[in-house]
Amino acid sequence: MRIAMITAHSPVTGTAGHCGQLPQPIALARALARHGHRVTLYARAQEPGSPRTAIIGAGVSLELIDAGPGRPLPPEAAVKYMPEVAAGLADRWRAKGPDVVHAFTWTAGLAAIGAVRRTGIPVVQSFGSLGSIERRQAGAEVSGARVRLEAAIGRTVAAVLASSAEEAAELSRLAVPKTAVRVIPPGADTAHFRPAAIRAAASDKPTLIAMADDQARGLATVIRALAQLPAARLVIVGGPAARNLPRSGPFREIAQLAAELRVRSRVTFAGQVAEADLCALLCSADVMVSATSYDPAGLAVIQAMSCGLPVVASAVGAQRDAIIDGITGLLVAPDRPAMLVQRLRALLARPALWQAYGIAAADRARSRYCIDRISQETAMVYQRCLRQPGRPQDQIAELPGTEGSPRVASFA
Repeated sequence: MRIAMITAHSPVTGTAGHCGQLPQPIALARALARHGHRVTLYARAQEPGSPRTAIIGAGVSLELIDAGPGRPLPPEAAVKYMPEVAAGLADRWRAKGPDVVHAFTWTAGLAAIGAVRRTGIPVVQSFGSLGSIERRQAGAEVSGARVRLEAAIGRTVAAVLASSAEEAAELSRLAVPKTAVRVIPPGADTAHFRPAAIRAAASDKPTLIAMADDQARGLATVIRALAQLPAARLVIVGGPAARNLPRSGPFREIAQLAAELRVRSRVTFAGQVAEADLCALLCSADVMVSATSYDPAGLAVIQAMSCGLPVVASAVGAQRDAIIDGITGLLVAPDRPAMLVQRLRALLARPALWQAYGIAAADRARSRYCIDRISQETAMVYQRCLRQPGRPQDQIAELPGTEGSPRVASFA
């Protein structure tokens, strides 16, 4: 198959992924190419003077489209340039288009639908994160227009790939047909993320590791738990390194909380870690912990499991799917810090148990979350879309939420 993938960010700049995580479109594209498919990734150009085409793997190429300012933009600002992206795609595909288009994020979905109008090329959509779930998080600001557009995109495209059962349920509440939704989680490169050949003997000072997003979500709960686990130390991956902590913001607040609770000496801010180094760092830890209130993809948990780490995490989003409670790790009810402390204390007191969980976690990651398996499941969805009758992907102006935005409505 000839597959076009559209992303919101250039997948080679690192802006789309968290620390140590290869952007999922690239990982998926390379896996699909290994199975004989030809994949081209498209994105809006965001760096002045950067090459507009590149080869990023055997059978995988990248093309950047000039549309709007040459700098990264938040989705709400980038959406006005999606008609230009769609026009650029349509021009490229006029002679010979792809067999299927896979859009990542809602803005990319708008561009994809606009590009394939009246061509019959099916569009597969991955949202990554749904605004209707995000807006339920404390402090989140999500526009109603985005929520309406995501619902309409889901009802328009040929198929929607949900990262978790929670996302699939939310899509159903948004009236996206259940027959169009398939739960396919992100995949990990289990050839790279794998347990160390020789693990160090269990220490009386176990190391916890936490992966931080840009908002440091859940880290305050982890720091408070650490204060009640005097034998443990914590490594925070993602965000700024200790020497680069800003004067304000969520990570400065985390450092201040650690100082107030007198655990700052047991907390390491590792900062951004390259994918090549992340596996070794994970293998040097004993348990991964996540107290986030929202994790739509769960890739950090999957990578940790691939390295043989048990995970103690809040039962939200993709984390709830990935972890088998009492087998590969432990799930904790969201917003229950006391429960997190209790389960961590019980686990850390039994090194043999956490090592057994780690073995089971690595086995589950290899069997369910290997990127090659994920790519094959995705390719099956593509094939199904090619066999089914076309869906109405050429009426973007009718999508609710485009009212009052002539540049978005110009898709029609």
